[in-house]
Amino acid sequence: MAKPNVITKNDLLQSAKQCLVEGGIEKFTLRAVAEKSGVTQGTVYYHFRTKEQLILELVKGICEDSWNSLSHTDGDVLKEAIESAKSRCSYNSFYHKLFITIVSAGFTNEKIRYHLGEMISRENDTLTQQLEKLWTESPIKGVSFETWGIFFNSLVDGIALQAILKEDFPIEKTYAELEKFVTGLSSLQNKEG
Repeated sequence: MAKPNVITKNDLLQSAKQCLVEGGIEKFTLRAVAEKSGVTQGTVYYHFRTKEQLILELVKGICEDSWNSLSHTDGDVLKEAIESAKSRCSYNSFYHKLFITIVSAGFTNEKIRYHLGEMISRENDTLTQQLEKLWTESPIKGVSFETWGIFFNSLVDGIALQAILKEDFPIEKTYAELEKFVTGLSSLQNKEG
């Protein structure tokens, strides 16, 4: 039996995330979201006119959730970024399964692809800005802050991809050594500066 129309947009987004992770993009429909939420399809259509609109809202939410906290931190930004990424990194990571599912939808949907590209650019920019606060200059001459932002973003995404594909991936060891890598880069910058 369907619930009355007192469900929030956020509740529907949570159900949509579960539908995507559990059934994949090929089984993802507004009807499936309605069933998962226990509401009528009309309730879902009230908040989201199309499946694409719903997926784009999910993309927007992923971006905001993962990077807003980093934009407002006063501590060791890279260490906090590493800890944040590590906390979401596992073989059964709901976050990364959702992200990869949405990325796969972007291969055939230009709007989703465009928004994912914008999200990645925003993440790169956020990391670049934080690195500029942390370092007075690049630890390696000829490597710009912008490129460092791209490198760090790619490292985190690559580690997450490996972790969701390989159950015995060495998460703790990898992140401990990533932190040493970052510390080593910072000490290079300090020696030159």
